[in-house]
Amino acid sequence: MDKTIKNPKALKQIPMRPTRIPPFLLAIRQFGLAFKIVRNDPAFQFLALITSGVLGIGTFFYHFVEGWGWLDSFYFCVITLATVGYGDFSPHTVLGKLFTIGYIFLGIGLLVAVFTRLAEALLESQHKKVE
Repeated sequence: MDKTIKNPKALKQIPMRPTRIPPFLLAIRQFGLAFKIVRNDPAFQFLALITSGVLGIGTFFYHFVEGWGWLDSFYFCVITLATVGYGDFSPHTVLGKLFTIGYIFLGIGLLVAVFTRLAEALLESQHKKVE
């Protein structure tokens, strides 16, 4: 039996199922799009610079005060600001504990501001597409 379609118009009638992008990859794509939009935004650049500075200051602080290596210090700063906190590192000095309290409040606030700006840019770009 011949399975070829003899009527080319019949192909147009077959509903094509759109390819689904896995949600994780879609989120990464959206994040990349938002970053492209805001990378030249002065407010975002300022927030990114301040956040980088806070990460740098924290890394130096933990390296010299707690005596951790550079990578361990940076790792602790990132997981602390990201609110992951695996618990594999924690400050042992009084100065380190006091610094960490301020570091958490300042750093989390900055990260919230950075991601808020990214979300705003993404929403603005989608709003412009609709118009």
